[in-house]
Amino acid sequence: MLLSRRGIIPIVAAISPYREIRDEIRRAHGASFVEVYVECPLPELIRRDPKGLYAKALRGDIGHFTGISDPYEPPLSSEISVHTDRETPGQSCRKILNGLECRDLITQRLARPAGVRAS
Repeated sequence: MLLSRRGIIPIVAAISPYREIRDEIRRAHGASFVEVYVECPLPELIRRDPKGLYAKALRGDIGHFTGISDPYEPPLSSEISVHTDRETPGQSCRKILNGLECRDLITQRLARPAGVRAS
């Protein structure tokens, strides 16, 4: 919250499997909180897994693994959703940037990463 009070937009990549915790964070941050749901079906996550963690979790070698032995509660109403099994990284990035711009949290002119064109 210290960063957001100073006008800095913190971006946090977190595994937040429970809606209740995400809702608590949303209440604490108010209108400046934007939940970005990075959706990917489990078979695709398993296919992409470079460390083999999903295979280990499926064998039971890793306990309490989100999406396998522990639940993941998808958001009911995220502000922005990207579907990484159907979108390129550039398309997902554009959706996120456009969503933040529509909420007047950024201007694309200042925030666009190299190689990402406005849509």
